[in-house]
Amino acid sequence: MVEIVGTELILGGQRSGKSRRAEWLTQQWLSRETRHDAVMVATAQAWDAEMHRRIERHQADRAQQVPRMRTVETPTEIEAAIRQHSHADTLIVVDCLTLWLTNLLMPAAPENAMDEADVHLATEALVDALASAPGPVVLVSNEIGLGVIPMGREVRTFVDAQGRLNQRLAQMVERVTLMAAGLPLTLKGSA
Repeated sequence: MVEIVGTELILGGQRSGKSRRAEWLTQQWLSRETRHDAVMVATAQAWDAEMHRRIERHQADRAQQVPRMRTVETPTEIEAAIRQHSHADTLIVVDCLTLWLTNLLMPAAPENAMDEADVHLATEALVDALASAPGPVVLVSNEIGLGVIPMGREVRTFVDAQGRLNQRLAQMVERVTLMAAGLPLTLKGSA
């Protein structure tokens, strides 16, 4: 049984096992005390039919794997959700920061897109919420900087922003876990 720490960042590529790891940690948390609670802060938005099916699949999987976990959907206001739902006996899972960043940088209405300074402020608001959270928080984020350098300016801007976000959060959380092929590798903190 792994110890649940105050804050943990789970990184990995697509289908690396990040969400499964967060669900497993949630199961561990809920099994320890009957008074323990868990809240999923979901950032995904169904922009198309495939994404809608993906969200439905994640919801069904979560309902089966962690039936006691409640879900709060918020595409951008995750710091407010953490502040509202975090309690000493409540584990918060934010899944995922990559979609949160996408929602900030590339919203449905392009005129609402944030610039680098705004994303920095949003990141620091998230850091403040994490630092003051009375209960444990598990963050899920993609590690997207391991591939080739993208051709387009917008994609390079996003990859850079994702890297800065992951680095900032990795500095302040207690544990960082990298997922690869469903296997966890502890980069920071105890396993």
